[in-house]
Amino acid sequence: MATESQEIDYTLNNPDTLTKYKTAAQISEKVLAEVSKRCVAGSKIVDICEQGDKLIEEELAKVYRGKKITKGFSHPTTVSPAAFITPYTPLKSDEKEAVVELQAGEPVKIQLGAQIDGFGSIVCDTVLAKQADEAQDAVQGRSADLLLATYYANELLLRLMVPPGLLAQGTDEEKAKAAAAKPRTQSQITSLLEKVAEAYECKLVESTTSWLFDRNEIEGKKKIVIAPGEGTKGEGVPEVGEVWGVEMGVSLGSGKVKQFEQRTTLHRRTTNTYALKRPTSRKILSEVQKKFGTFPFSLRQLEDERDAKSGVIECVRGNVFRQYEVTGDKDGAPIARLLTTIAITKNGITKLGAPPALDLSKVKSDKKVTDEEVLKILEQPLARNTGKNKNKKKKKKSAKKATKEDEEDEEESDEE
Repeated sequence: MATESQEIDYTLNNPDTLTKYKTAAQISEKVLAEVSKRCVAGSKIVDICEQGDKLIEEELAKVYRGKKITKGFSHPTTVSPAAFITPYTPLKSDEKEAVVELQAGEPVKIQLGAQIDGFGSIVCDTVLAKQADEAQDAVQGRSADLLLATYYANELLLRLMVPPGLLAQGTDEEKAKAAAAKPRTQSQITSLLEKVAEAYECKLVESTTSWLFDRNEIEGKKKIVIAPGEGTKGEGVPEVGEVWGVEMGVSLGSGKVKQFEQRTTLHRRTTNTYALKRPTSRKILSEVQKKFGTFPFSLRQLEDERDAKSGVIECVRGNVFRQYEVTGDKDGAPIARLLTTIAITKNGITKLGAPPALDLSKVKSDKKVTDEEVLKILEQPLARNTGKNKNKKKKKKSAKKATKEDEEDEEESDEE
């Protein structure tokens, strides 16, 4: 395996890498859309999670058939109700949590992801749970404020991920000056994002973290931490050739985080080794290595939930597994989250996997962003227009006109 890693270029310079990321992203986006439809009032969260995982498995079975390439989850399907911040994935064997249903009007965070050959794309969207068969009316009031604050803060953060000068225009001197500018510090990034949240009378969720992605890795050596809590800080700046999972979290309350009482069911294998003593611990470690590698998994996805619940304790204690505690807003206030997997190329930001764009015509608020610096950044493009799509449209248009006007005189054809 080590020899293979040395021989194969796994960076974005290799077109196969980008293709695998995009294939995983297409699956993630397709399943996200399907799971969103199932988030209606009265639906059990555990059922939605199971359905989402099944859909991911079905879509993965359709791609890279017959090839010796690993395929699987980069993140299990998780459905987090109103005040929950972290991804939530209850177990059927926990009677109290297995019956939890979505409530009408609450913001529901759906997070999931697929991976091809270790290249994972994770997406997260926030939808408002509606009554079954109910038409989606315009969203108003504080729910609208929350969705708009999250949307615009996310759009701003994505633009702040573009390395300085990458999309600069003008003379060579102006481009060089832009490229020489220092990247914004993480405290400056937080300050700008706070202006968006405050415009809608919301708060950023404490310690919302965007991570550098790599092959078989969704928490790399770099991270951007927004509104950092005590003892947390970010490291590094985004650069060309990197893939990131960019996360945004906004609260209608204080944005401060507290641990909830629900069982921790989301884990991830670390690269640490430890001599596990319990047979159940060794059994689930072996199962996780085969099924999930070092990507997150839910105890719900393992063969025997009851064995998993007992065996995971020693795995966490021995630091073989990392656990993701269930956390939420300290005030119990509604939370919205978005997560986008992006690639940074020489032409700017490419969204590999992303939640669907918010339909702004259906979200009404009496509040808006007024800060000039923020508005100026929001006007900037995410990527350079390479002209490829434009040329394709031109060719199609010309072909149609030529067919329509082939009997017209030559002078008019030339003008077209």
